[in-house]
Amino acid sequence: MAIETEIKFRVFDVAALEKQLQGVGFHLETPRSFESNTLYDTPDREMRARTEILRIRGYNGRWVVTHKRPPAAETGLNADGDLHKHRVELETEVADGELMAEIFCSLGLAPAFRYEKWRTEWSDGTGHCVIDETPIGTFAELEGSSEWIDQAAERLGVKQSDYMTLSYGRLFEQWKEEHHSHVEDLTFAAIPAL
Repeated sequence: MAIETEIKFRVFDVAALEKQLQGVGFHLETPRSFESNTLYDTPDREMRARTEILRIRGYNGRWVVTHKRPPAAETGLNADGDLHKHRVELETEVADGELMAEIFCSLGLAPAFRYEKWRTEWSDGTGHCVIDETPIGTFAELEGSSEWIDQAAERLGVKQSDYMTLSYGRLFEQWKEEHHSHVEDLTFAAIPAL
């Protein structure tokens, strides 16, 4: 069982962050590529109620199906005071994301939320930093062990007070409230350029 540990932080200058990443030993792993994500759920949103997601992601010519859920309480992860987001993450590459979507729908699931971004992936050989340009702003994610995340953040000048553990869905809900928007999906077509 794979546990994903990550934090997000806002990015105001992509070129400056990329220069910093190179300066502290990161290398470009995947150039800036468009990514489309669709979350699936039951009609009454059972998965959302359990804070789980089932996602089909199209990215850089690949299709990946992912299921995420909170770790069991006995792991001690996500305890009060923990600044990192921890999720059990199961994923597999599939040959045809559109066919997978048809399978999900035939099983009674339906598309519940779509979100898009332009993603660039960096690595230092131990952990990853991805830069996600979304319709509601640019964010970076540091993913690795909790210790590595804190060390990488320090190398990049990111304070713990800047850590964010919200999903893009939750960040989108906050954005909708702030902008009094009724847009349903976090897509470039639905949200005008910032």
